[in-house]
Amino acid sequence: MIANLVQLAAAEEQNPLVPAWPELLIGAIAFAIVFFVFAKKLLPNINRVLEERREAIEGGMEKAEAAKTEADSVLEQYKAQLAEARHEAARLRQDAQEQGAALIAEMRAEGQRQREEIIAAGHTQLEADRKAAAQTLRQDVGRLATELAGKLVGESLEDHARQSRTIDRFLDELDGKASGTETAEVAR
Repeated sequence: MIANLVQLAAAEEQNPLVPAWPELLIGAIAFAIVFFVFAKKLLPNINRVLEERREAIEGGMEKAEAAKTEADSVLEQYKAQLAEARHEAARLRQDAQEQGAALIAEMRAEGQRQREEIIAAGHTQLEADRKAAAQTLRQDVGRLATELAGKLVGESLEDHARQSRTIDRFLDELDGKASGTETAEVAR
């Protein structure tokens, strides 16, 4: 049978598109050997490299996702700290304003108290000066009145007790008249 095929093949003209039988058989065996070598040696290496690259890419993506998550977390912490710092600054500003207002009120009260003390001391000094002036005036008026009365009567009024009583009575009458006049002026 093979011999018949060989004769048939030799008898027919060779078609350039159809390879010869032996070449086809040798080509198929060579292809199977190369395919087997590639499948056993090269394909596992290629798959391993592709798997490593896939894992590296996925690991990189996971790392990138973890870094993004961490960055988001740090950003949120920063925003929270910033908000807390702003809140603390506002609280400190409010405290400072309150302390300033309290200090101003305290200083005003202290100033008012000092003013009142100065006014009271001035009134006390005025009253003391007025009394001293009135006492001095009373003594001078009494002495002058006694001298005048002595000149009018022609005798000396040297009795101090009588002189003091007369002067005091006279000045009390003048004070009473002056008080009555002031009351009448105020009523007008």
